[in-house]
Amino acid sequence: MRFVSSFVDREAGYALGVEQESATAYLSIPVSNTLTDYEEYYALTEAEYDALLADAGLARAFAESCRRREQDERLILKPGTDRGEPW
Repeated sequence: MRFVSSFVDREAGYALGVEQESATAYLSIPVSNTLTDYEEYYALTEAEYDALLADAGLARAFAESCRRREQDERLILKPGTDRGEPW
């Protein structure tokens, strides 16, 4: 998998982009576990991706929903047993 970010909001702690092999749009958030820092990637429809790019408030709200683990069914890569905590 090759995740390529097209927009990064460092202040709000999320990125939007497209996974290149599957052409799946995503929103990612940084997380940390006991061993490393990494990203969790949440799948988006094309319409959702466009809406989040156009509306920073909506994107920030969606990122917060991901941090609360309310969007786990969208995870592109399922976490292991030592799942990280959002920053």
